[in-house]
Amino acid sequence: MERFLVRRARGPESPRRAGPAPRAYRQVTLESLKAVVVVEDIKRWKSMLELPGQPKENLIEALEELKKKIPSKEVLLSTKIGHTVNKMRKHSDHDVASLAKDIYTEWRTFIRDHSNKPSIEVRSDPKTEAFRKNARKLLWEALDLEIDHPLAENIEREAFHLSSRLISAQYRRMVRALVFSLKHKPEIRAEVKTGVLTVPAFVQSHKNASSHPVLHKLLLRLQQTVFLYCRSLTWGNRPATTSTT
Repeated sequence: MERFLVRRARGPESPRRAGPAPRAYRQVTLESLKAVVVVEDIKRWKSMLELPGQPKENLIEALEELKKKIPSKEVLLSTKIGHTVNKMRKHSDHDVASLAKDIYTEWRTFIRDHSNKPSIEVRSDPKTEAFRKNARKLLWEALDLEIDHPLAENIEREAFHLSSRLISAQYRRMVRALVFSLKHKPEIRAEVKTGVLTVPAFVQSHKNASSHPVLHKLLLRLQQTVFLYCRSLTWGNRPATTSTT
């Protein structure tokens, strides 16, 4: 007896076999490679780890970014980032200490097994470094701190990072705005120095203000007004002079 297969129309309640999910592709950039190390980023994360009073979220963020990279032996020696990560292994917070321990172990193992493997390093040119050094000096003076204090360096590195690591017009405006706020707004200066206002939040707020042309013009007008007011006070305190004919 022959058998026949009768196909019936699929009803709305019948289950439909799901097709394969579309494959997601992600473009890989040169800087995303583990062996490509931007020295400026290493120094930025190092300054974040060494700045006293940093919240746990900032420390975890810096360590997570460091975990994505394996610096060469030369970078480890020049930046001393290995010593900083090693110290973080003794941090009071368990999550921070555990993450630092994993990074330190991975780096030490890689250097031991691949000491001759070349890596790509990206550094700033001397002209850029000289300009940034002057910016840090202005920040030290505005913060009323001693030279080489890590807070000023941390602020400058965050501003440089938000400016796509370029000495652009945006970077210059941002540095001027940061210096102006620290110098003429004592409440903001106190919050930044005590850690109540974190460095990323402080710099990010000035990035938005400095990138808007209208706000930038208002900031320049405010600076000019303060300058003229201070100059008028100086001239007002001078003794009047009389001329005889």
